[in-house]
Amino acid sequence: MCCECNKWKIIKIVSSIFLIITIIVLLILCINSQNPQNSSNILVAIARNGDNTTVGTTSIKFGQNNIAEGTAITHTEGSDEIQINEEGIYQISYQLFGVQNVTGTFNFNAIFSVNNEPLQDTFNQSPVIRNSTSNRMTLTSTVILRLQSGDVLRLNGVSIEDIIYENARIDIEKIG
Repeated sequence: MCCECNKWKIIKIVSSIFLIITIIVLLILCINSQNPQNSSNILVAIARNGDNTTVGTTSIKFGQNNIAEGTAITHTEGSDEIQINEEGIYQISYQLFGVQNVTGTFNFNAIFSVNNEPLQDTFNQSPVIRNSTSNRMTLTSTVILRLQSGDVLRLNGVSIEDIIYENARIDIEKIG
């Protein structure tokens, strides 16, 4: 009888442990479903030679999306508009490559605009090159901006010279 009682006690203990483990696993699954991990929201767009045929001051068109993850940022290939679909804080980096076909003074700048309003604190001014034989310049910058759902972001090349924007790249990540 005593052996039989011990057997039932062991079965009860094992059953109780199994029940506790099952409850813990279910709680973890429930908590994770309520707080999903932040998915990446990244856009990397590239402009190649031929994407931007306007010289001088213009907004930059990006003909190719290399990486488009998540739903917070969208871009239609060939467009200069980057759509912000979620309010948040965004880290934005770019490289803008400009060429002037005439030897002499060469200067170009870049600025972001949101909803067609220039953001003066994002203005990036290049040095002036004089009597250069290459007449090529690359501007790079990284900014962090708080953007709203529905905002339209543009990268603008700004110059009074006849600058051709042969290549560009923009990397945007929602960081908060």
